[in-house]
Amino acid sequence: MNHHANLSPEDTDRVIEMAWEDRTPFDAIYRQFELPEKDVIKLMRRELKESSFQMWRKRVQNRSTKHQKRNQSKGSVRFKSTRQKSISNNQIT
Repeated sequence: MNHHANLSPEDTDRVIEMAWEDRTPFDAIYRQFELPEKDVIKLMRRELKESSFQMWRKRVQNRSTKHQKRNQSKGSVRFKSTRQKSISNNQIT
């Protein structure tokens, strides 16, 4: 299914921004926009210049922080400050 065709221009921009961020896992993009990793890749291929897309793919392909399952399998628990505000749907709650 082609979920990224239904995104607004603002949501498309946000998905691209989240995909570029090293610490934002694909699972977070899925939870917020219901885009599986393969659809994020298709969106990035469509929206970026070819050279930018290739650079992005090379960066994220084996990056464990983009894949929560790989990151969690290491058994480490990530620190989160008790003073850190939770973020839901791009809004501080």
